[in-house]
Amino acid sequence: MRLSDHDPGDTLKIKSKEAALHELGELVLKIAELQATLFAEERRSLLVVLQAMDAAGKDGVINAVFDGINPQGVRVTGFSIPTSHELAHDYLWRVNAACPARGEIGVFNRSHYEDVLVVRVRELVPAKQWKARYGHIRDFEQRLTDEGTTIVKIFLHMSKDKQRERFQDRVDDPAKQWKFRHADLHDRKLWDPFHAAYQDAINETAAKHAPWYIVPADRNWVRNLTVARIVHATLKSMDPQFPAPEDGLEGLIIE
Repeated sequence: MRLSDHDPGDTLKIKSKEAALHELGELVLKIAELQATLFAEERRSLLVVLQAMDAAGKDGVINAVFDGINPQGVRVTGFSIPTSHELAHDYLWRVNAACPARGEIGVFNRSHYEDVLVVRVRELVPAKQWKARYGHIRDFEQRLTDEGTTIVKIFLHMSKDKQRERFQDRVDDPAKQWKFRHADLHDRKLWDPFHAAYQDAINETAAKHAPWYIVPADRNWVRNLTVARIVHATLKSMDPQFPAPEDGLEGLIIE
């Protein structure tokens, strides 16, 4: 897989923004229904991993796709710079603790993949160390799958021009300035090394039980609908079922 073969501006043959928003609304309702059944079933879980360059829209996807779902059944975890306490443990320690419980949908806003992305590009650990982590991650995701967690990993693929546009919008809009950090510009200068790291991470860890999806992210409506389609299709294939009711309920009158 080469990221250069994928167009961040692809519309994926979606007819229009209006059609996308209409379908998205329908899918959000269906996702909520499936999540309610998954929660009641309480045997399996779904983990959605979101990775992207800054300003690709991870927060926007979470707001659009998981809107209206019972908060009891969805847990969103953001992984920022590790705390000193987290750094005192192995890099998967904090990730393992955030994995969804049975019946839950877990959403990772960034994830364990930062430890083969940021640490590689910024040279925070030796190459031998981060390269070994590909195997750790494969084993970790296999264990989650074996224990009943379905995993989908999504890379929001944005162009460098679109990132510049979104950064400028953040700088110019007082309501969005809080989202911008000067450090974002440092990572922007490392665009090519980051893309090389993403490409290697995807190729090294894509598996049938834990697939990667490359989602074009230059258009918000394409991005959001595509992620919703992925989540809906995954939940539908899981086919959660309501538990059987207790015996003796037929004809029961509550006085």
